[in-house]
Amino acid sequence: MSQRLEAAIADKSAVVGVIGLGYVGLPLINAFVNAGFKTMGFDVDQQKVDMLKAKKSYIKTIPSEQIAHWIDEDRCEPTADMSRLSEADALLICVPTPLSDSRDPDLQYIVKTAEAIAATLRKDQLVVLESTTYPSTTRDVLLPILEKTSLKSGEDFFLAYSPEREDPGNPDFTAAGIPKVVGGMDPVSGKLASDLYSHAIVKIVTVNTPEVAEACKILENTYRAVNIALVNELKTLFDRMNIDIWDVVDAAKTKPFGFQAFYPGPGLGGHCIPIDPFYLTWLARKQGLNTRFIELAGEVNSRMPEYVISRLYEFLNDAGKPIKGSKILLLGVAYKKDVDDPRESPAFVLIDLLRSRGAELTYNDPHVPRLPPMRHHDVPDLASQELTSEFLAAQDCVLIATDHSAYDYDFIVKHAQMVLDTRNATKNVTEGRDKIYKA
Repeated sequence: MSQRLEAAIADKSAVVGVIGLGYVGLPLINAFVNAGFKTMGFDVDQQKVDMLKAKKSYIKTIPSEQIAHWIDEDRCEPTADMSRLSEADALLICVPTPLSDSRDPDLQYIVKTAEAIAATLRKDQLVVLESTTYPSTTRDVLLPILEKTSLKSGEDFFLAYSPEREDPGNPDFTAAGIPKVVGGMDPVSGKLASDLYSHAIVKIVTVNTPEVAEACKILENTYRAVNIALVNELKTLFDRMNIDIWDVVDAAKTKPFGFQAFYPGPGLGGHCIPIDPFYLTWLARKQGLNTRFIELAGEVNSRMPEYVISRLYEFLNDAGKPIKGSKILLLGVAYKKDVDDPRESPAFVLIDLLRSRGAELTYNDPHVPRLPPMRHHDVPDLASQELTSEFLAAQDCVLIATDHSAYDYDFIVKHAQMVLDTRNATKNVTEGRDKIYKA
């Protein structure tokens, strides 16, 4: 055990460095600042660093006032200088882990971060990977890079895995309020990581290995993906039978045991659920196995945007209109309600499909003022349009992709010609229900 590091963690004099200042990294910094630690925030994006230094936030869940508090009280130092990684006693890695075009794990950000850490790694540093990944990444990818130095894990430096758990837009669960699973490469690393997180997080759940912690996160998100696929598939069946899937789920969830409610939608979004199950299927193929159940769920969920467009085609056709040339207003491009995060949002698949079919597309999202560039989509340069009565009336269809609370659905339905609702957002609208269609 490193007595110096143990003591620094105990008296909160340890400097906590967070690598990756995005939707995971910033809330984590907030948790440690609130716990009384001095932090450093590392990111290769100089624009993010400059905004934080200017006391401006680029993430809705962390207001600019909070950033100002960090900077004014000297509790956080943002930097893009990776040569300063040695100044932190603990380094928490929160970088993206996307999929490649062939749906294989893309670990380039983890590898580059590990190489940057190795270049400055010193004795008595704790390194914790938080990025979601497949089991064995910490041991097989991160550890060898760090041990290319003359330092040895468990003796000179310490290594652990602790998966991020975030629910953006949910005020009931902050980074500090969600139990933290921690798996050390060895018992000493596990204890140091657990001791550190225990100051900032409500509860620590210690497991024996990094692989258990890595698999835990994959299981959590695969569980959600599979159950969402089930209700999405049932939705397509019940639509044909003129049965409302939302009414079915509401009835089923009255059972006090053995059932958890999941809801259909236009597809999966966010940085975890659409991606993590494919990490597991890739790992299974390496082991010579097929995860047919998980792969089927992925297929069902990935088909949902096409299903929405087929329903749009059907309803427009009944009105004597083709999709080509029709004015379609997309409501919401964030991946879930009341957040400003567009990552992996099914709205961008809908945008691709609508544009390829010749629709005249506009959008509105109170949290996303302009469409951002996306890795796998040809995104048009569009700004969010104001929802005036005249603008709504001029659209052939208003397609609700994200059910933000800010929307006045009574007003929208009143002035729209047709509303295609993929989120059951209009369930409480009483007037104009003949204009509402479900997809």
